[in-house]
Amino acid sequence: MAGESEIKETYENGTKILEDLTNNAHELQEQMLEEILRRNAGTQYLSRFFPSGQADKQNFKTNVPIVTYEDIKPYIERIANGETSSGTSGGQQKLIPITTESFEKGCVSDEGKSLSLYFSKPDMETPSGLVASPYMTFYSKTNIFKTRLAKFCLSPIETILCLDNKQSMFCQLLTGLLQRDKVVWLASNFASVLARTIKFLEDYWRELCCNIRTGYLSDWIIDPGCKNAMSLILTRPNPELADLIQQICEDQSWEGVIKKLWPKIKYIRSVCTGSMSQYIPLLEFYGGGIPLVSPSYVSSEACFGINLKPLSNPFDVSYTFLPNTAYFEFLRVNKDGGGKAQETRTIDKPVDLANVKLGQYYEVVVTTLAGRSISIQSRDVLKVTGFYNKSPQFQFVERQNVVLSIDADKTTEEDLLKAITNAKLILEPFGIMLTAYSSYSDTSSTPGRYVLFWELKMKDSNDLPKLDVKIMEQCCCIVEESFDFTYKSLRKGGAISGLELRVVKRGSFDELMDFYISKGASISQYKPPCCLKSEEAIKILNSGMVGKFFGPKTMS
Repeated sequence: MAGESEIKETYENGTKILEDLTNNAHELQEQMLEEILRRNAGTQYLSRFFPSGQADKQNFKTNVPIVTYEDIKPYIERIANGETSSGTSGGQQKLIPITTESFEKGCVSDEGKSLSLYFSKPDMETPSGLVASPYMTFYSKTNIFKTRLAKFCLSPIETILCLDNKQSMFCQLLTGLLQRDKVVWLASNFASVLARTIKFLEDYWRELCCNIRTGYLSDWIIDPGCKNAMSLILTRPNPELADLIQQICEDQSWEGVIKKLWPKIKYIRSVCTGSMSQYIPLLEFYGGGIPLVSPSYVSSEACFGINLKPLSNPFDVSYTFLPNTAYFEFLRVNKDGGGKAQETRTIDKPVDLANVKLGQYYEVVVTTLAGRSISIQSRDVLKVTGFYNKSPQFQFVERQNVVLSIDADKTTEEDLLKAITNAKLILEPFGIMLTAYSSYSDTSSTPGRYVLFWELKMKDSNDLPKLDVKIMEQCCCIVEESFDFTYKSLRKGGAISGLELRVVKRGSFDELMDFYISKGASISQYKPPCCLKSEEAIKILNSGMVGKFFGPKTMS
């Protein structure tokens, strides 16, 4: 068959490209740095580090400092030589320069038909006249998407480019349900988007069924692009399909609902590592055993690597570095003895991709082709787990962001995730699921305390669980016992008060997402903040609070 031969040819071409890249990893990295310096040595930022005019690799490594986003923000705000894209971190928007060329280097395609949940935001114009777009908005407008990737995606491009997220979500889900037998995989950039999609489906499945049953689109869908696109898909009444979907959604338990609605689905594709790992149990529950595939490791700056064993357990995924997407350097991190990475980093100079060692931990420094030539610490700690040909493979270990801090204690994102993962285990025998969490450091009184927000639901329904005081207080104790020696010492000494756990009603974290989207974040790239800095955000979750619980006054 023609389709089978095309798939075989695509696979063989992809394999050859991968072999070429990984067999020549060191040479490609050298070429990448040479090209970066050739293009950008004369820029205002970079030229000051090469007073003699000799912009070679050695002078680059010796003279150009490793910086963070905040260090280069003034230069990015003034940049005037390329397209721009936006990135997000903890719900906050930041501008990252990107060229079409650098974008193309990070694109990987699949086979089959997907229900891919993509969303757009309005473009912004910078003071210099450049267009600033969220990543997915930019992506959806490129020829790469329109000519190659769009053929795998069921959602009409008009629904993706719709600037009203609610209309876009409704039409994309309606398309997926009408063509349910074509869906081979479900996808989004981040697992948080899929969690939002499931909640939307819970709220709107009846209306979606009504549209399918009658053959008429809801009146509140007023976006011209959505209306035109759906007129070609929702062409007639289909009461049989509506009855089937209704029967599935009326079931008291939604365990495995994704597999029931899309019976030919083979996997769920989304980033499930790092802060997104909190959604793995949720997706496993609704997916009913469908494999979760975390295909690539991508930052706002570049695509770092791809997952060559897509069916690996999401917690055990290793990525193979792509040497043609950016120039990578690695700062070795001492993780011996379980110390926190940010407290135990060695003073070693950064090494290049060819000189990383198996089993060692590193923080990645990335320099891109996108017209800036600045090394930026990604703040992610990675462990080298092996090599594919000459390209290293790595596993995400932790993000070094300090999210909670009182007195001398500094609790990282990874510390918090591990503590909450331990605590939620005692809820499982009672059929209670943790669907989202966040936190903040409350220093409004002395001594201060850490506050957690949890959104909970029953496995067999959407009802709010009955909150047993003893069980919830036990959760507080387990979280505190999971923190490190510094926290427990300060707690025992009275420098930190007992942990507070606030349970919020269902949908509270959707309201939090809506808040950050209203401030400029993109739903496609939304990363739920595990620590809240905004008083407005804290107020939103507090308004949904249905119970609060505390750790013991003193810690033994």
